Amino acid sequence: MTPAALTPEAAAGGVAALAGAPAEYRLPATRPTLDEAKTWCRDLATTHYENFHVATWFLPKRVRPHFESVYAYCRVSDDLGDEVADRPTALRLLDEWGGLLDECYDSPGRSRHPVFVALHETIAAHDLPRHLFHDLLAAFKLDQTKTRFESIAELEDYSRDSANPVGRLVLLVSGYREERIALPSDKICTALQLANFWQDVVEDWQRGRRYLPGDLMRRFGVTDADIAERRFTPEFRALMQHLVSYTREMLREGGAISGLVDRELATTLDLFRKGGESILDAIAAQGYDTLKRRPEVSKGRKARLLAEAVWNKLRGRVPGTRAGAGA
Repeated sequence: MTPAALTPEAAAGGVAALAGAPAEYRLPATRPTLDEAKTWCRDLATTHYENFHVATWFLPKRVRPHFESVYAYCRVSDDLGDEVADRPTALRLLDEWGGLLDECYDSPGRSRHPVFVALHETIAAHDLPRHLFHDLLAAFKLDQTKTRFESIAELEDYSRDSANPVGRLVLLVSGYREERIALPSDKICTALQLANFWQDVVEDWQRGRRYLPGDLMRRFGVTDADIAERRFTPEFRALMQHLVSYTREMLREGGAISGLVDRELATTLDLFRKGGESILDAIAAQGYDTLKRRPEVSKGRKARLLAEAVWNKLRGRVPGTRAGAGA
């Protein structure tokens, strides 16, 4: 189901029409049914993220639609910030999207966007706190105004809003509400965010953003000009080695979550964690030169990760999980 877009003038009752958003994200003329909304979210998840269908295959079928609605919310939120070139328009759209989120909580019967029609069922079924969704929007808004980060601590603060809420929502949908389980999830989510930053140095620079921490750049002798001119130096190599090592340790610490959740969820989380490790391995494999080309995880490596996850699922266990956890 692809909803028809509304013009601002056609938005009934003063509800934001998301004018200026990508056409497929604008409000439909009529409220979709719950089944139509779920289909919209499923299509978005499986067409915009090639690994989503693979990762969620390891989860119980009953929770997959909830993961799809959460993913759809995150995907649209991200695209409203990143795929809209005009900064004032992007900020307005993110504000309007936040208003539609509040409507989903406060007056769900008025929701017309398929994301929020589907998401309300997920929110109600799993008692998802509103602030986690708003935290994500806060990070996407920050992207519009903050283009430089001066320390790892700043990046971890940013990840607290941009990445960690996703992991916490996944845990809540899966039935886990304990903070002791959420903390290693935060480690994995932050590390995945950092790994993407180290992988996308050039792409982010071309977008006007620099996520390499300024204090470490100065410590290692790396300049903005090195990034702009794609000048790979021994100093840049040393900086990237330090950042990769730091991030790898964070992923290792986050791996403790596999012993705290059921086998099916552990398989999915382990797949994402190993995906992050593979990004770091790819950076190291090209001598830490992320300026020459973007490090990519090879198809062979992806296939091996998937085969290992399938084998663990068929054997009914994941290394590190407690026997009978979640069974």
